[in-house]
Amino acid sequence: MTRITTPFDATSTAADVVAGLDLSGRHALVTGGAAGIGLETARALAGAGSAVTLAVRDTGAGRTAARYIAESTGNDRVQVRELDLADLRSVRALVARWDEPLHVLVNNAGIMASPEAYTAQGWELQLATNHLGHFALALGLHDALAAADDARVVAVSSSGHGNAPVDFDDLFFDRRPYDAGIAYGQSKTANVLFAVEAHRRWAGDGITTNALMPGGVWTGLQQHWDAATLEATKAQVPATDASGMGVKTPEQGAATSVLLATWPGLRGMGGRYFEDCHEAEVVDQVRDGLHGVCGYALDPEAAERLWAVSTSLVTDAD
Repeated sequence: MTRITTPFDATSTAADVVAGLDLSGRHALVTGGAAGIGLETARALAGAGSAVTLAVRDTGAGRTAARYIAESTGNDRVQVRELDLADLRSVRALVARWDEPLHVLVNNAGIMASPEAYTAQGWELQLATNHLGHFALALGLHDALAAADDARVVAVSSSGHGNAPVDFDDLFFDRRPYDAGIAYGQSKTANVLFAVEAHRRWAGDGITTNALMPGGVWTGLQQHWDAATLEATKAQVPATDASGMGVKTPEQGAATSVLLATWPGLRGMGGRYFEDCHEAEVVDQVRDGLHGVCGYALDPEAAERLWAVSTSLVTDAD
């Protein structure tokens, strides 16, 4: 299978990707759209004419973001809905209120390297937030996506998937010591496996699903890092170049998400993992901490198994 390349690279911004596209008549939902990469993803989509819904935990921050998007793009079709991905009641409430076709779902929100914590269902918080909540959301919105023309589902993963495959024998660290980095890696691998299986199941419904690594971007995602280490790292790492080595701005970090959500050349081409606006190379180990996708994240058998496990978990949960 030939790897997909595009005219863009690691220095491209989300606005560059949508330049010349007319998204009027389309509607996108972006989780975590109040800040960082999610905000810039939503702003680029709105700038190209799409209606945008920001699905966020903090609706006050969401309303501030919506005003900024409307003022900076001239598009006032921006709304806010409350969504806590770690609370299935919140996910189900959003799904129950959605009553129109959905053209783009960007599963962007996430947490990283958080202290050990569990949801009301006993699910480890990073897997619950980064994968299971988004899985339940996508599953619930399937019919809305199928009702749209050329619907896109975008799963924001990370090179952190290289930290760990999904441990089907101990998803929630019941039998092994909790490790924040391993938990994050497992959740990001799950994002890619979701894209693989969702595309296999839903491509016939006109839904294209892909996963991506946005690149290194300084956002609130690093809130659990040691403060001194974070500041020292920020001082040492240069801005990105075309090869993707270095730190991106949020606008550059949003480019690959927006590419998967909008680029006409990707219609019907799914189940893949992208970085720096190109499909990534399959590797045994992630290179330089940023590049390549591990084969286990694309394994169709693991993807099918994760779908079955996830379906059982979100269906049976109170």
